[in-house]
Amino acid sequence: MSTFSALSKTLAAVSVTLAGGALIIYSGLYPVGADVPHNQVTYWLLETLREQSVQRAARDISLPDNLNSPRRLLAGGADYNQMCAQCHLKPGSQTTDMSLGLYPAPPSLVTSVSPAYVPSAQTEADYAMRRQFWIIKHGIKASGMPAWGPTHSDERIWNMVAFLQQLPLLSPEQYQILTAWDPAQESESHH
Repeated sequence: MSTFSALSKTLAAVSVTLAGGALIIYSGLYPVGADVPHNQVTYWLLETLREQSVQRAARDISLPDNLNSPRRLLAGGADYNQMCAQCHLKPGSQTTDMSLGLYPAPPSLVTSVSPAYVPSAQTEADYAMRRQFWIIKHGIKASGMPAWGPTHSDERIWNMVAFLQQLPLLSPEQYQILTAWDPAQESESHH
């Protein structure tokens, strides 16, 4: 078989694949409603793309030294309760209207969730915190996860990451106590 013939067959295969893809995209037949799951191939492609992208982006994030500070835990708890609990739940809840209505379903953060892939040079806990920081700051396209970076400082995002490390350990009562603190009220009382 000549090189020209092999090249022609390759170009024909690529052309048919592109035409098929265009037909699927422009036909409008692919269901995009959040109440219809993706097919297995699409789901795998999107999940793999997301995980690889987050892993690459989060790899060089530096962890702050004081992630265990009680002040961070309290400040992060208040923000989590206000901004995250509707989708990612709180201790004692199984679902909310938001958690049931989003697709892909947001992960429940009240249970200990290990990252899907941990680069070998990082500990699982360090990687999880870097990953959480990046996701909170930048969000995830077409998932319902907003990017909080434009409206929240890195410090405030690290506070939420600090809170997430304790969240799976909290009872509903402990959660209620920790999330009731309002850092704005405290700073006003010192003036």
